[in-house]
Amino acid sequence: MPMSRAVAHRLEQLVLDGSLAPGQMIPSERQLASRFGVSRAIVREALHELQGSGIIRTQHGKGSFVSHMVPEPEGDSPLMQMFMQHSRTLYDLFEVRQELEGKAAYLAAERATAKDQYQITKAFDAMEKADPLTNADLDHAFHRAIVNACHNPVLIHVLNSLKDLMLSSVQASVANLSHRDAFKQQIDKHHRQIYHSVISRQAKWAQKAAMAHVAHVAEALRAIEMKENGLIRSSITPPTAR
Repeated sequence: MPMSRAVAHRLEQLVLDGSLAPGQMIPSERQLASRFGVSRAIVREALHELQGSGIIRTQHGKGSFVSHMVPEPEGDSPLMQMFMQHSRTLYDLFEVRQELEGKAAYLAAERATAKDQYQITKAFDAMEKADPLTNADLDHAFHRAIVNACHNPVLIHVLNSLKDLMLSSVQASVANLSHRDAFKQQIDKHHRQIYHSVISRQAKWAQKAAMAHVAHVAEALRAIEMKENGLIRSSITPPTAR
């Protein structure tokens, strides 16, 4: 195998196992050359090959980044329009999140590296310290840190393709539940259970806690919608449209 192909193959493996996540910047040519023990010319050829196959994309003056393998729904796509106009699509999303995030938590508990655990802990601490009424982004970042630690490339890329929709569902949760003490206390409890079970490598408990968390949020929002004849929709807005 030519050296450039061997380097490209190794980079593909890093993308597949989640070590290089969608949207993440690729290390510099110098760093890669040092890491793989080859010349920068070979690294450059490998990157050119990956760019040609669409695995990475290069932005002039900024560097190369891992491509999004599964396209995200565009802001004006039919799915995004239904999400905005029909509340049932929000609950459809929670059903998907419940299963996929439960599996991601299970795998993260089994497979997380020391670096993954550091990133999960950092995200958890930031979320805990934030204002509960404005922490949607940090809440979402905590869940994404766990997904990235599952090291299942298909699961990572599928959930990443739903990133904007998932963030919007977290925003709906924060806008409608964070100012209600009983709901907020239960959400905080679930987050702590997810964090501690993943860090302590209790895979089954991590999966159970993650699924219970998403189910609780969905049920709480449904109850509020029925009781108050609607949800706060201003936060349920695709980030691409903001």
